[in-house]
Amino acid sequence: MVTLQIAQDPEADELLSNEPFALLVGMLLDQQFPMERAFMGPAKIVDRFGTIDPVAIAGADEESFVELCVRPPAIHRYGGSMARRILALAAVVRDDYDGDTTKIWTTAADTSELLRRLKGLPGFGDQKARIFAALLGKRLGVQPAGWRTTIGPYAEEGSYRSVADVVDPESLQKVRDFKKKAKAAAKAKA
Repeated sequence: MVTLQIAQDPEADELLSNEPFALLVGMLLDQQFPMERAFMGPAKIVDRFGTIDPVAIAGADEESFVELCVRPPAIHRYGGSMARRILALAAVVRDDYDGDTTKIWTTAADTSELLRRLKGLPGFGDQKARIFAALLGKRLGVQPAGWRTTIGPYAEEGSYRSVADVVDPESLQKVRDFKKKAKAAAKAKA
């Protein structure tokens, strides 16, 4: 078993390591918010809701679930909209994958199908799907034939581009530095 160190918090990282839906939710929350805080979101949900089980979450009362996600400290700076996306994500896992998050990747015929499935999830566009597929490949050994080529730059070893490269505080800083540099380059280009 692999122990992830994305949230930089032992309890939150243990949850991410042991609960596939927690990892998927952390990836969902990883936008316009510090990475480690996004991946702390699932632990906050467990503390407040009692579980990160997608079937239980999909069946939750929307108003109550949103309230527990926006309660300070919120799971995300856009806690209400992210709570609704988590509910939608949980419903997809419940309805399309029999409540088993791992079926998203364990039953995909190849990396192209995996990417299609990930892009079909609420809140997952092409970039987020590729980052999550790279995370699965680099950290959890989900490596269908040709996965690095199909996923692209996020699958490169030692690139420090995304959460897929975070294994400790130093690598987290390298990813932050890469993102800061890329953002500055994009701003200078505009």
